[in-house]
Amino acid sequence: MMTLKQLLATFPTEEACKQFLFNRRWPGGKVTCPRCGKPDQVYPLKRMRWRWECANKDCREGNAYRFSITTGTVFENTKMKLATWFEVLWQMLNSKKGVSALQIQRQIGCGSYQTAWYLCHRLRAAMRDPNFKKLMGIVEIDETYIGGSDRNRHKRDRRKGYGSKSRLMPVIGAIARKGNVTCQMLENVTGTKMDSFVKRAVSPRVSLIATDDHRGYAGLWKHGFMDESVNHTKGEYVRGVVHTANLDSFWALLKRGIMGTYHSVSRRYLPLYLAEFEFRHNNRKNPDVFGLAIAGC
Repeated sequence: MMTLKQLLATFPTEEACKQFLFNRRWPGGKVTCPRCGKPDQVYPLKRMRWRWECANKDCREGNAYRFSITTGTVFENTKMKLATWFEVLWQMLNSKKGVSALQIQRQIGCGSYQTAWYLCHRLRAAMRDPNFKKLMGIVEIDETYIGGSDRNRHKRDRRKGYGSKSRLMPVIGAIARKGNVTCQMLENVTGTKMDSFVKRAVSPRVSLIATDDHRGYAGLWKHGFMDESVNHTKGEYVRGVVHTANLDSFWALLKRGIMGTYHSVSRRYLPLYLAEFEFRHNNRKNPDVFGLAIAGC
Protein backbone atom coordinates (compact mmCIF):
# COMPACT_ATOMS: atom_id res chain seq x y z
CA MET A 1 0.00 0.00 0.00
CA MET A 2 1.46 3.33 -1.08
CA THR A 3 1.80 6.20 1.34
CA LEU A 4 -0.17 9.43 0.96
CA LYS A 5 2.98 11.18 -0.25
CA GLN A 6 3.45 8.51 -2.91
CA LEU A 7 -0.22 8.78 -3.89
CA LEU A 8 0.02 12.53 -4.47
CA ALA A 9 3.28 12.08 -6.40
CA THR A 10 1.81 9.31 -8.58
CA PHE A 11 -1.36 11.22 -9.45
CA PRO A 12 -0.37 14.91 -9.61
CA THR A 13 -2.85 15.72 -12.41
CA GLU A 14 -6.31 14.68 -13.59
CA GLU A 15 -4.70 13.29 -16.73
CA ALA A 16 -2.58 10.88 -14.66
CA CYS A 17 -5.69 9.71 -12.79
CA LYS A 18 -7.57 9.06 -16.03
CA GLN A 19 -4.64 7.13 -17.47
CA PHE A 20 -4.49 4.94 -14.37
CA LEU A 21 -8.25 4.34 -14.50
CA PHE A 22 -7.96 3.42 -18.19
CA ASN A 23 -5.18 0.91 -17.51
CA ARG A 24 -7.16 -0.73 -14.69
CA ARG A 25 -10.50 -0.71 -16.43
CA TRP A 26 -9.22 -2.10 -19.73
CA PRO A 27 -5.89 -3.86 -18.92
CA GLY A 28 -5.40 -5.05 -22.48
CA GLY A 29 -5.89 -1.56 -23.89
CA LYS A 30 -9.02 -2.62 -25.81
CA VAL A 31 -11.90 -0.32 -24.89
CA THR A 32 -15.21 -2.10 -24.33
CA CYS A 33 -18.57 -0.41 -24.71
CA PRO A 34 -20.27 -0.19 -21.28
CA ARG A 35 -23.70 -0.55 -22.90
CA CYS A 36 -23.32 -3.58 -25.19
CA GLY A 37 -20.10 -5.00 -23.72
CA LYS A 38 -18.45 -5.35 -27.13
CA PRO A 39 -15.14 -3.80 -28.28
CA ASP A 40 -15.59 -4.47 -32.01
CA GLN A 41 -17.13 -1.17 -33.08
CA VAL A 42 -15.70 1.25 -30.50
CA TYR A 43 -13.77 4.21 -31.91
CA PRO A 44 -12.02 7.10 -30.11
CA LEU A 45 -13.28 10.62 -30.71
CA LYS A 46 -10.36 12.53 -32.18
CA ARG A 47 -11.30 15.93 -30.77
CA MET A 48 -12.41 14.69 -27.35
CA ARG A 49 -9.78 12.87 -25.30
CA TRP A 50 -10.96 10.01 -23.07
CA ARG A 51 -14.21 9.71 -25.03
CA TRP A 52 -15.30 7.01 -27.45
CA GLU A 53 -18.17 6.14 -29.75
CA CYS A 54 -19.82 2.75 -30.22
CA ALA A 55 -21.28 2.21 -33.69
CA ASN A 56 -23.06 -1.01 -32.73
CA LYS A 57 -26.68 -0.72 -33.84
CA ASP A 58 -27.86 -2.28 -30.56
CA CYS A 59 -26.47 0.76 -28.72
CA ARG A 60 -27.97 3.38 -30.97
CA GLU A 61 -30.67 5.72 -29.83
CA GLY A 62 -30.80 7.73 -33.02
CA ASN A 63 -27.10 8.60 -33.06
CA ALA A 64 -24.13 6.41 -32.19
CA TYR A 65 -23.64 5.84 -28.45
CA ARG A 66 -20.90 7.98 -26.90
CA PHE A 67 -19.25 7.37 -23.56
CA SER A 68 -16.33 8.62 -21.47
CA ILE A 69 -13.64 7.11 -19.25
CA THR A 70 -15.96 7.31 -16.22
CA THR A 71 -19.16 5.99 -17.84
CA GLY A 72 -20.40 2.91 -15.99
CA THR A 73 -18.16 3.54 -12.96
CA VAL A 74 -18.87 5.00 -9.53
CA PHE A 75 -17.19 8.20 -10.77
CA GLU A 76 -19.90 8.82 -13.38
CA ASN A 77 -22.10 11.94 -13.21
CA THR A 78 -20.11 13.61 -10.45
CA LYS A 79 -18.38 16.97 -10.46
CA MET A 80 -15.67 15.78 -8.07
CA LYS A 81 -12.26 15.34 -9.67
CA LEU A 82 -10.75 11.87 -9.94
CA ALA A 83 -7.80 13.02 -7.83
CA THR A 84 -10.22 13.67 -4.97
CA TRP A 85 -11.90 10.29 -5.43
CA PHE A 86 -8.47 8.63 -5.35
CA GLU A 87 -7.53 10.44 -2.14
CA VAL A 88 -10.78 9.39 -0.43
CA LEU A 89 -10.33 5.78 -1.56
CA TRP A 90 -6.74 5.74 -0.27
CA GLN A 91 -7.92 7.04 3.10
CA MET A 92 -10.62 4.34 3.34
CA LEU A 93 -8.21 1.55 2.43
CA ASN A 94 -5.52 2.81 4.77
CA SER A 95 -7.79 3.14 7.83
CA LYS A 96 -8.06 -0.21 9.60
CA LYS A 97 -11.24 0.79 11.45
CA GLY A 98 -12.64 2.90 8.64
CA VAL A 99 -12.88 6.65 8.29
CA SER A 100 -15.95 8.78 8.93
CA ALA A 101 -17.60 10.98 6.32
CA LEU A 102 -17.03 13.94 8.63
CA GLN A 103 -13.29 13.31 8.54
CA ILE A 104 -13.42 12.96 4.73
CA GLN A 105 -15.31 16.26 4.55
CA ARG A 106 -12.54 17.99 6.49
CA GLN A 107 -9.83 16.28 4.46
CA ILE A 108 -11.07 17.15 0.96
CA GLY A 109 -12.52 20.50 1.98
CA CYS A 110 -16.00 19.97 0.53
CA GLY A 111 -18.74 22.18 1.91
CA SER A 112 -21.34 19.47 2.39
CA TYR A 113 -21.29 16.47 4.71
CA GLN A 114 -23.74 14.74 2.34
CA THR A 115 -21.17 14.98 -0.48
CA ALA A 116 -18.50 13.23 1.58
CA TRP A 117 -21.03 10.62 2.74
CA TYR A 118 -22.05 10.03 -0.89
CA LEU A 119 -18.44 9.52 -2.01
CA CYS A 120 -17.76 7.00 0.74
CA HIS A 121 -20.88 4.95 0.04
CA ARG A 122 -20.24 4.76 -3.70
CA LEU A 123 -16.71 3.51 -3.03
CA ARG A 124 -18.01 0.95 -0.51
CA ALA A 125 -20.42 -0.35 -3.15
CA ALA A 126 -17.47 -0.83 -5.52
CA MET A 127 -15.65 -2.97 -2.93
CA ARG A 128 -18.16 -5.81 -3.23
CA ASP A 129 -16.49 -8.90 -4.68
CA PRO A 130 -18.35 -10.15 -7.79
CA ASN A 131 -15.88 -13.05 -8.21
CA PHE A 132 -16.12 -14.49 -4.70
CA LYS A 133 -14.67 -18.00 -4.40
CA LYS A 134 -16.16 -20.38 -1.87
CA LEU A 135 -14.09 -20.94 1.25
CA MET A 136 -12.16 -24.17 1.75
CA GLY A 137 -9.96 -25.85 4.39
CA ILE A 138 -11.06 -25.25 7.98
CA VAL A 139 -13.82 -22.65 7.99
CA GLU A 140 -15.20 -20.84 11.03
CA ILE A 141 -18.82 -19.70 11.00
CA ASP A 142 -20.35 -17.43 13.60
CA GLU A 143 -23.07 -14.84 14.04
CA THR A 144 -23.09 -11.50 15.82
CA TYR A 145 -25.34 -8.51 16.38
CA ILE A 146 -24.67 -4.92 15.32
CA GLY A 147 -26.40 -2.02 17.04
CA GLY A 148 -27.64 -1.16 20.50
CA SER A 149 -30.43 -2.31 22.73
CA ASP A 150 -33.44 -0.10 23.30
CA ARG A 151 -32.99 -0.28 27.06
CA ASN A 152 -29.66 1.55 26.68
CA ARG A 153 -31.29 4.51 24.92
CA HIS A 154 -32.98 7.59 26.29
CA LYS A 155 -36.61 6.94 27.09
CA ARG A 156 -37.75 9.38 24.39
CA ASP A 157 -35.80 7.43 21.75
CA ARG A 158 -37.08 3.96 22.57
CA ARG A 159 -39.37 2.20 20.13
CA LYS A 160 -42.73 1.40 21.61
CA GLY A 161 -44.10 -2.07 21.14
CA TYR A 162 -40.73 -3.69 20.42
CA GLY A 163 -38.49 -5.87 22.53
CA SER A 164 -35.10 -4.86 23.85
CA LYS A 165 -33.40 -6.30 20.73
CA SER A 166 -35.50 -4.33 18.22
CA ARG A 167 -32.54 -2.29 16.95
CA LEU A 168 -30.03 -5.15 16.84
CA MET A 169 -29.04 -6.23 13.33
CA PRO A 170 -27.96 -9.89 12.99
CA VAL A 171 -24.91 -10.62 10.84
CA ILE A 172 -23.50 -14.04 9.94
CA GLY A 173 -19.96 -14.58 8.72
CA ALA A 174 -17.53 -17.25 7.56
CA ILE A 175 -13.74 -17.13 7.52
CA ALA A 176 -11.13 -19.57 6.26
CA ARG A 177 -8.23 -20.10 8.63
CA LYS A 178 -5.65 -17.44 7.71
CA GLY A 179 -7.75 -16.70 4.62
CA ASN A 180 -10.67 -14.69 3.33
CA VAL A 181 -13.82 -13.66 5.13
CA THR A 182 -17.38 -13.10 3.94
CA CYS A 183 -20.40 -11.90 5.88
CA GLN A 184 -24.03 -11.05 5.33
CA MET A 185 -26.78 -9.28 7.21
CA LEU A 186 -29.75 -11.49 8.07
CA GLU A 187 -33.35 -10.35 8.27
CA ASN A 188 -34.16 -13.28 10.53
CA VAL A 189 -31.84 -15.63 12.43
CA THR A 190 -33.31 -18.98 11.36
CA GLY A 191 -31.78 -22.32 10.46
CA THR A 192 -32.98 -21.92 6.86
CA LYS A 193 -31.33 -18.51 6.43
CA MET A 194 -28.10 -19.69 8.05
CA ASP A 195 -27.99 -22.86 5.94
CA SER A 196 -28.49 -20.77 2.81
CA PHE A 197 -25.53 -18.54 3.72
CA VAL A 198 -23.27 -21.52 4.44
CA LYS A 199 -24.10 -23.18 1.11
CA ARG A 200 -23.30 -19.93 -0.71
CA ALA A 201 -20.08 -19.17 1.15
CA VAL A 202 -18.49 -22.57 1.83
CA SER A 203 -17.28 -25.16 -0.66
CA PRO A 204 -18.71 -28.70 -0.33
CA ARG A 205 -15.09 -29.91 -0.25
CA VAL A 206 -14.36 -28.05 3.00
CA SER A 207 -12.45 -30.21 5.51
CA LEU A 208 -14.18 -28.87 8.64
CA ILE A 209 -16.69 -26.25 9.71
CA ALA A 210 -16.18 -24.89 13.22
CA THR A 211 -19.16 -23.17 14.87
CA ASP A 212 -20.53 -22.32 18.29
CA ASP A 213 -23.52 -24.06 19.87
CA HIS A 214 -26.22 -22.02 18.09
CA ARG A 215 -29.15 -24.22 17.11
CA GLY A 216 -29.17 -22.75 13.60
CA TYR A 217 -26.10 -24.84 12.68
CA ALA A 218 -27.65 -28.14 13.76
CA GLY A 219 -28.66 -29.13 10.23
CA LEU A 220 -25.36 -28.53 8.41
CA TRP A 221 -24.62 -32.25 8.31
CA LYS A 222 -27.70 -32.72 6.09
CA HIS A 223 -25.91 -30.74 3.36
CA GLY A 224 -22.78 -32.89 3.54
CA PHE A 225 -20.71 -30.57 5.73
CA MET A 226 -18.50 -31.92 8.53
CA ASP A 227 -19.40 -29.68 11.46
CA GLU A 228 -17.99 -29.49 14.98
CA SER A 229 -18.93 -26.90 17.57
CA VAL A 230 -17.73 -25.46 20.86
CA ASN A 231 -20.21 -24.85 23.66
CA HIS A 232 -19.89 -21.19 24.64
CA THR A 233 -22.74 -21.46 27.15
CA LYS A 234 -20.61 -23.91 29.17
CA GLY A 235 -17.45 -21.84 28.90
CA GLU A 236 -15.86 -23.92 26.12
CA TYR A 237 -14.15 -21.77 23.50
CA VAL A 238 -11.40 -24.01 22.09
CA ARG A 239 -11.22 -27.75 21.54
CA GLY A 240 -8.25 -28.68 19.39
CA VAL A 241 -8.76 -27.03 16.00
CA VAL A 242 -12.40 -26.29 16.75
CA HIS A 243 -12.86 -22.59 17.61
CA THR A 244 -14.14 -19.33 16.12
CA ALA A 245 -11.29 -17.11 17.33
CA ASN A 246 -10.38 -15.70 13.90
CA LEU A 247 -13.95 -14.67 13.13
CA ASP A 248 -14.32 -13.24 16.64
CA SER A 249 -11.31 -11.01 15.91
CA PHE A 250 -12.95 -9.81 12.70
CA TRP A 251 -16.19 -9.06 14.56
CA ALA A 252 -14.24 -7.11 17.18
CA LEU A 253 -12.58 -4.97 14.49
CA LEU A 254 -15.92 -4.38 12.76
CA LYS A 255 -17.64 -3.32 15.97
CA ARG A 256 -14.79 -1.06 17.02
CA GLY A 257 -15.03 0.63 13.64
CA ILE A 258 -18.79 1.09 13.86
CA MET A 259 -18.84 2.28 17.47
CA GLY A 260 -15.63 4.31 17.43
CA THR A 261 -15.62 5.71 13.88
CA TYR A 262 -19.16 5.74 12.51
CA HIS A 263 -21.01 5.68 15.87
CA SER A 264 -24.24 4.61 14.18
CA VAL A 265 -25.04 2.46 11.14
CA SER A 266 -28.53 1.93 9.74
CA ARG A 267 -29.97 -1.38 8.59
CA ARG A 268 -30.23 -0.04 5.05
CA TYR A 269 -26.52 0.71 4.67
CA LEU A 270 -24.97 -1.95 6.89
CA PRO A 271 -24.22 -4.26 3.88
CA LEU A 272 -22.01 -1.52 2.41
CA TYR A 273 -19.96 -1.25 5.61
CA LEU A 274 -19.64 -5.05 5.68
CA ALA A 275 -18.31 -4.96 2.10
CA GLU A 276 -15.71 -2.35 3.09
CA PHE A 277 -14.39 -4.34 6.06
CA GLU A 278 -14.41 -7.57 4.00
CA PHE A 279 -12.40 -5.95 1.21
CA ARG A 280 -9.77 -4.57 3.57
CA HIS A 281 -9.39 -7.92 5.35
CA ASN A 282 -9.25 -10.03 2.19
CA ASN A 283 -6.65 -7.74 0.58
CA ARG A 284 -4.59 -6.93 3.66
CA LYS A 285 -1.50 -8.55 2.10
CA ASN A 286 -2.12 -7.34 -1.45
CA PRO A 287 0.51 -4.70 -2.40
CA ASP A 288 -1.74 -3.49 -5.23
CA VAL A 289 -4.94 -3.17 -3.19
CA PHE A 290 -5.46 0.39 -4.45
CA GLY A 291 -5.29 -0.69 -8.08
CA LEU A 292 -7.66 -3.57 -7.41
CA ALA A 293 -10.17 -1.21 -5.81
CA ILE A 294 -9.97 1.17 -8.79
CA ALA A 295 -10.56 -1.75 -11.18
CA GLY A 296 -13.74 -2.60 -9.23
CA CYS A 297 -15.06 0.94 -9.48
